[in-house]
Amino acid sequence: MATIKKMPVHWLVALLMISFTTLMVSCSKSETSTEQDMYTTQLSPDEIVNSAFKDEFPLQYESYLKNMVPENDNTSKFVEDIEPNLPILFHNYGFMLEYNKTRGHTYALEDVMSIARINDDSIGSCMTCKSTAVPALLDEMGDDYWSANFKEEIVPLTLSYGEGLESDELGTYGHLSIGCSDCHDPVTMELRITRPSFTNAMARQGIDVTEATKNDMRSYVCAQCHVEYYFEPDKKKVTFPWDNGLKPEEMFEYKENQAKEDGFEYDWIHSISGAPMLKAQHPEFELWSYGPHGEAGVSCADCHMPYERTDGSKKITSHHWSSPMDNVEQTCRTCHSDKSEADLVERVENIQSRHLEAMEETQDHSVRAHYYVNRMITVGAPQERIEEAQWYIRKGQWFWDIIAAENSDGFHNPQGGMDAMRTSSDASNEAISIAIEELIKLDVDLEELEAQIEETIQAVYNEEDPDLKHTHATNDNFPNVLELDD
Repeated sequence: MATIKKMPVHWLVALLMISFTTLMVSCSKSETSTEQDMYTTQLSPDEIVNSAFKDEFPLQYESYLKNMVPENDNTSKFVEDIEPNLPILFHNYGFMLEYNKTRGHTYALEDVMSIARINDDSIGSCMTCKSTAVPALLDEMGDDYWSANFKEEIVPLTLSYGEGLESDELGTYGHLSIGCSDCHDPVTMELRITRPSFTNAMARQGIDVTEATKNDMRSYVCAQCHVEYYFEPDKKKVTFPWDNGLKPEEMFEYKENQAKEDGFEYDWIHSISGAPMLKAQHPEFELWSYGPHGEAGVSCADCHMPYERTDGSKKITSHHWSSPMDNVEQTCRTCHSDKSEADLVERVENIQSRHLEAMEETQDHSVRAHYYVNRMITVGAPQERIEEAQWYIRKGQWFWDIIAAENSDGFHNPQGGMDAMRTSSDASNEAISIAIEELIKLDVDLEELEAQIEETIQAVYNEEDPDLKHTHATNDNFPNVLELDD
C-alpha cells in the first residue's frame, strides 16, 4: 500500500488503463462477439440460415434456442378470458378466422404458413417479418416480391433457400425463421437494418439510419418488424404510416389523409356495420418511442435482451426474446435497484391489469356500435347518417386496436395507452349516439335491440370451437350487410 500511495497520479492512471485494456483483450470471442467492431466471421455475407451461426457463436445460439420453448401452444385469443369479442370486431377479415397468442420468434415461419387467415390470395408482403429469407427474396424478385402469391410463389422460394437441411433442434422451419441475419451482418456481426420499409419510413422523417448510434440500433433492429404498417395499393409494399409522427392520433391522421390520397382507403369492409375498417399491427416501437423508457433512451435490447452469464462466467447478450418479467433482476433492477423485485412486478401487473380492464370496456363499446349501425342499415336510416356513424366506428376500433395489438398490455406507454382507449370509447359512443337518434325517429325498440345484441354476443362466447365463433356474429336479427340486396 505504501508503494501505491507514493506513486505519481499519472502513473496510477496509466497502470489502471493498461489493466483495463488487458482485461478487455482477454475476453473470449463468445463474451463480446455480438458487439466487437473488428471481429470477422468465416460466414458468407449472404448467409441466412440460423444454424450456420452455431459453431462460431455457440453460447448465443444456445440462448437463441430458448425461443423454441413456446409460451403457449397456439392458444386462441378468442377464449372468454382473453379477447372473446374479436370474432365480432374483425368480422369479414382474416383475423376473425384465427388469431393466437404470440409464440417464440423461431416459430414465425411455421405459424405464418399454417395460420387460417393466410389464403390463396395472400401476398408476399405477409412474409416480410417472418423469415431471414426476405432480403434474399427481395434481391431475387425485386418489387415483384410484395404482390407475389404467398402460397404458390413465396413459400416455395423461401423454403428452397434451406433445401437439404435436416430438422434438428430448430424444427422443420426454424432454420429460416426470424433470426441471426435479420439483425446482424454475417461477416462483421454489426447490427444492421435488413427491411427496406423501416429505412424508407425513417428517411421520410429525415432520419438516416446509417448514422444511427449503437444504442439506437439496439431498438431499430426490433423496429423493422414490431411496428404498425399497411400494404400500399400500388405494389403492395409494406409501408409504415409515420409521416406525421408515431402516436396513434398521428398515424390515424396519416391514414385519413396521405394514405387515402395514395389510394389506400381501408383494410376491409366490416360485414356487420358496413364500416371501412383499419387493422392495427403490433406497434411496440411506436408506443415505446414516446413512453417513459423510450424517452429515457432505454433500448428494446436493454429490457428484452439483457446481459447474462453462461458457460460458467462468460457474459453474453441474451438472444432469448422474452418478457423482462421473466428476469427482473437482470432487466428492471439494473436501473431500478432501489426497488425490490416484488415491488417492480406489482407495479407492472397493476399497469397491465388496468389496461386490460379498459380494453374490455372499449371493445364492448365497439361491438355495440357495429350492431347499432347494422340496425340503422336494415331499417333504412338516412345514408349520410349511416356513413357518419361508420366513420366513428372506424376511428373507435383503430384506437383500441393500436393498443390491443401492442404486446406489452400497456406497459410500454401507460399514459399513451389510456389516452388511446379513451379516444376509442368516445368515438364508438358517438357512433351509438348517432344511431340512437336515428333509430328513435324510426320507432325502433332500443331495449329489444340491446337484448338482441347481448344474445348474439353470448352465442359467440358459447361456441367452444374458436374457428367457428365468427359464424354466430351475424344472424336473422343482424344480417351480413354486404349480402343485403340494394
